[in-house]
Parts: sequence; structure tokens; C-alpha cells
Amino acid sequence: MLVRRRCVAHGRVQGVFFRASTVEVARKLGLKGWVRNNPDGTVEAVLEGEEDKVERMLKWCREGPPLAHVTKLEVFEEPYTGEFTDFTITY
Repeated sequence: MLVRRRCVAHGRVQGVFFRASTVEVARKLGLKGWVRNNPDGTVEAVLEGEEDKVERMLKWCREGPPLAHVTKLEVFEEPYTGEFTDFTITY
């Protein structure tokens, strides 16, 4: 089943290659969507793809790359749209 999740990572998540690492992992999983830094210091991502792969990505986001320290990951279910052709960093 194809799903869409939006997540917001809190903690030490900016300046630690979180976005670039998210793109790399998401593309390996075949997911579509985007990731961005937010002005409040969080990192937000929209993930679309097979439910099991989205869940694997969310699990990864709870840890992040080696230099990150994720203190909380908020996850929001949203309707799948199929609007993306790739996984990218957005601003």
C-alpha cells in the first residue's frame, strides 16, 4: 500500500548532514518526497512510497546520521498524492 507521512525531527538535527543523509537513505528505499530545515531548528520531511519502506525511513529518522541527536520525531499521516518524482532537499 502506498502511503504518505510527514515527520518533524527535533534535537541536534541541523548542521549534521541530516538532510543529505535523509536524501541518500530515502532514494535507496525508493521513496519520493522532500526534506528541509525549518527556522525553528527542526528538520521536516514528507515521505511517499510503500508503507514498509516509509516505516523503515521513519525508524532511521528517529536516529538520524551519526552526528545528529534526535530527541523527538513527530509523525503525521497524510493522504498519498503521488505528486513527487524524486526525493530532494527543498528550501
